[in-house]
Amino acid sequence: MFEPKRLHPVAVLSSILQTLKEAIIPLVVLLFLGGSSGKGIQLIIFSVICFFLIVFSVLSWIRLTYWVENGELRIESGVFVRKKRYIRFERIHSIDVSEGILQRIFGLAQLKVETAGSNGGKPEAELTAITKRESNEIISIFNEVKKAGKRKLESDCVNEAVTGKELTKVEETDIDSASVVFKQTFPQLFLMAATSGGVGVVLSGAVAFLAQFDELIPFKKISAEAERFIQSGILLIILTVFLLFILAYLVATARIVLIYAYFTVKKVEEELIISRGLLEKRQLTIPLKKIQGIRIAENLIRQPLGYASVYLEYAGGSASDKDTVNTLLFPLVKKEQLKEKINQFVPGYELQTELKGLPKRSYVRYFFRQLFIIIPIVVATSWILWPWGLVSFVLIPLAAIWAYLKFREVGWNISGNQLQLRTRIVSKQTYIFQKNRLQVFDRRVSYFQSRKQLSTIAATVKSGAGPREGKVVDLEQKDAEFMNDWFSYSEFKKSEG
Repeated sequence: MFEPKRLHPVAVLSSILQTLKEAIIPLVVLLFLGGSSGKGIQLIIFSVICFFLIVFSVLSWIRLTYWVENGELRIESGVFVRKKRYIRFERIHSIDVSEGILQRIFGLAQLKVETAGSNGGKPEAELTAITKRESNEIISIFNEVKKAGKRKLESDCVNEAVTGKELTKVEETDIDSASVVFKQTFPQLFLMAATSGGVGVVLSGAVAFLAQFDELIPFKKISAEAERFIQSGILLIILTVFLLFILAYLVATARIVLIYAYFTVKKVEEELIISRGLLEKRQLTIPLKKIQGIRIAENLIRQPLGYASVYLEYAGGSASDKDTVNTLLFPLVKKEQLKEKINQFVPGYELQTELKGLPKRSYVRYFFRQLFIIIPIVVATSWILWPWGLVSFVLIPLAAIWAYLKFREVGWNISGNQLQLRTRIVSKQTYIFQKNRLQVFDRRVSYFQSRKQLSTIAATVKSGAGPREGKVVDLEQKDAEFMNDWFSYSEFKKSEG
């Protein structure tokens, strides 16, 4: 790979499709809005845009070359301004591989290169369409550089040990034999998809998409049809809504199955390799040293069934890449297996089962927060739908029950250098952070909290393109002070060192 190469020509098509995907709404509005007299002009403008898009994509493809030389991945690109990026393999933290539908048709792969200098917006370098052979060669060179660096480090350690009259045995382990593998079975995958709550995502996505075309939708005609439909009977309305919900549920379930099919996690030395996908295959490589924390999520459906999902808070990736913003380690796992699995794949993080809860006086504040949401709904419903709206008063005892469930779930634990927080908004969330990974630890006390000797604490780590915050509200003030001292002592030691 020492000669400059271009991407596969499929990269041109991929670039065009990606741009059209991002600009689909403005283009559709341009084509269909306006009177019939302006259709010819709109079509000409659309054709000109497409022509320049194709020309620019072809020129970008011609101008982009890549090769490996002197231990560097070199990429030169730019149509008008020439950009040269020389990335030493020692600086690369991870290389992520994906195969979209286009790449799979032509037997290609897409590489994303992450370094310490990668910002939150995009990876350090991206090769959208190269052959699998070239992809494997780049990854092999990267792995060899890592091994060489590790051997040098081990050699230095041995030399230091011999000099100090102590002998340290350096064990060499075979990568394959050292690998720990987790595979999501298809029955568990279907259960995960069925309990994901993805219906809301599908419905909100459909509403957001249709909202872009409000000027194209004949609302008067739809309103007239809706009136006739309502007159046809309440039973038909309920049946139609039910069928639409079932359809959205099936679409959401199928979507998640396609995304997470063949989900596999492999631990190889100091890295986790996560692969998944049926139509689009993705492979994400995460160095253990870049893991900032662990988040365990249990939604209202999975919690009674004894299942949870485990996410990695990973200091890498970009805001546009959902895989790195919310990195799944285990899509669905039995809660009794959580401790063992986390210890296997993420050494140094240990799930604690005994957490300290909130004082009883905190419950009143949790209840009042729910009342602030419920009371306006009850008043408005009772006023508009009098007298049937009075039924909405049943929401008040339900709010009391929900407040108690939230209050009961909240807790915290400090074990050595590990902080564990548990809270609930809708889903129950458990955060496990190491003290040396915390970027911010904040203790807040409002006027009303101070009267009850309560506090709120928030711990923040870097995750994806931004921060991830774990927060416990209304815990005992002395507990908050203890946690603050625990964190402040580490900061004091850092400043002294």
